[in-house]
Amino acid sequence: MEQCNILSSSSILLSFMVLLLLCASNNGVVEAGKVTAIIVFGDSSVDAGNNNFIPTLARSNFEPYGRDFEGGKPTGRFCNGRISPDFMSEAFGLKPVVPAYLDPTYSIKDFATGVCFASAGSGYDNATSDVMSVIPLWKEVEYFKEYKEKLISFLGEEKAMETLNEALYVVSIGTNDFLENYFAGPRRSAHFTIDEYQDLLLSIARNFLMDLYILGARKVSVAGLPPMGCLPLERATNLKSKNACKEDYNKLALDFSEKIKNLVTKLRNLLVGFRPVFSNAYDPILEAIQKPEVFGLETVEVGCCGTGIYEMGVLCHADNSLSCTDATKYVFWDAFHGTETLNQIVTDYLLKTSLAEFVGES
Repeated sequence: MEQCNILSSSSILLSFMVLLLLCASNNGVVEAGKVTAIIVFGDSSVDAGNNNFIPTLARSNFEPYGRDFEGGKPTGRFCNGRISPDFMSEAFGLKPVVPAYLDPTYSIKDFATGVCFASAGSGYDNATSDVMSVIPLWKEVEYFKEYKEKLISFLGEEKAMETLNEALYVVSIGTNDFLENYFAGPRRSAHFTIDEYQDLLLSIARNFLMDLYILGARKVSVAGLPPMGCLPLERATNLKSKNACKEDYNKLALDFSEKIKNLVTKLRNLLVGFRPVFSNAYDPILEAIQKPEVFGLETVEVGCCGTGIYEMGVLCHADNSLSCTDATKYVFWDAFHGTETLNQIVTDYLLKTSLAEFVGES
């Protein structure tokens, strides 16, 4: 059954469960405490390597990816080094990297302070994950439920629930729904206007966040979209404007992000003890693009990998002699993803803005 056809029944069930929670005593209220773990959902912007273990071409577990990671190790992160959740984890006094849930080299002991369920190529919409045969968002939630049971067995129920209540949940997803799905083919664009499609995504996002709340999440960072019209791949196809940023895509990113922000505010006001925040990734990325010298950056139009115009994933190959030698001077690593330097810039910005209330608790 199509995802959009089952939203109404799902919403009714979720709303009923939430009403039960609201009618209860203040069991849902969590006293302020230290961030105990970083728990990640989303797409390639935050995937720590889950796609390494599923049959998909959307992978990055090969050189030159990871060349600036500790030991020069390609981990499956779509970056030359660490990604934003890694920097967040370190900032909150936890481990310097957040491991991928499907990586068999890690155990529940490792996941107790941080775990990543994200999958490169995924989106809010199930149809988006179908494009590259990756893990859909609903499956990421199922993995989280499985993790929750393992954590209870490992720590005991009281300690496990404390960990889950005080963890910071990082959600970064949505870009693929537009660039890899809606604008890439007729499956959604033939049946939805762009406004209708945004409404569909918002309904899914609402149900997803309410699911997390019911499962124990209280501190949640929900990222808006980046200036996706400025991604090197989008610039390369914008020939009429001499490879400038696609401003219509940037406007769409801002419009959708505003809707996500409003959703976050509504849920924060509705659900007892729920403390979701909207994390604005758009502004720091755009500033790095428009004022690179402020951050010691030099190249903004293309990525470091290959020609930097179209390469990402399997097209970024270790034998490609065109790749840059110093990624610290670049905003983008490949044609779609930021460098470790950009990830650090964005994380620093979020720690001073949306995440500041949680930093004060550590």
